[in-house]
Amino acid sequence: MPAKNTKAPAAVASKQGPADENVFLFIPNLIGYSRILLAAGALYYMPYHPKTCMVMYSVSCLLDAVDGQAARYYDQCSKFGAVLDMVTDRCTTACLLCYLAIAYPSYALVFQFLIALDVSSHYMHMYSSLTSGATSHKKISESSNFILRAYYSNNNVLFAFCFANELFFVILYLLSFNFQSSAFGKVVLYSLAAVTGPVCAGKQIINCIQFANASRSLAEIDLEERKAAKKN
Repeated sequence: MPAKNTKAPAAVASKQGPADENVFLFIPNLIGYSRILLAAGALYYMPYHPKTCMVMYSVSCLLDAVDGQAARYYDQCSKFGAVLDMVTDRCTTACLLCYLAIAYPSYALVFQFLIALDVSSHYMHMYSSLTSGATSHKKISESSNFILRAYYSNNNVLFAFCFANELFFVILYLLSFNFQSSAFGKVVLYSLAAVTGPVCAGKQIINCIQFANASRSLAEIDLEERKAAKKN
């Protein structure tokens, strides 16, 4: 086969004009819809069928890495897709944390705080990115916090933190069902919790940095707009 055919999907997508395209039917967005369906199924089974819930929830989370790759390969990056991806992430995590707050009532306040931090930090970051004119919320300026730059500039680092963060919450979910039929299974779950727990804690620190950085960026935009208004 000629080499030029290996890039046919991306080439075809890039040649389509605005009138020929439907953003809602972009391949990465279709993957995003499948993530929502899987997450909805996981929530349905969450109270009474942990194995099915775990599989559906995990697949939904893993597809988070696929839709971004598809968007770049098919040249179908879109603001709608970026927001859909983030909203799906925030909603699925929040729903799982709500369940954990019920399963572990002594730690309900902790899980409530994690929901508030996760939603607020990502919303502030997304809003400040769009307000500042950035093409993507993953485009971090050189003046921003170096930890935030390292987090968003490397897809492997980003995936590792997000994956470990979600895996830790899933493990807590499984443990709430005493989901270990043997001593070996118990050791595996607690070992994974010991590994992913610190990464999850690091993710919360990054969320705090993200919230503070976005707040500073928005405040700087406010000052610039006020100065411009006074000059006029």
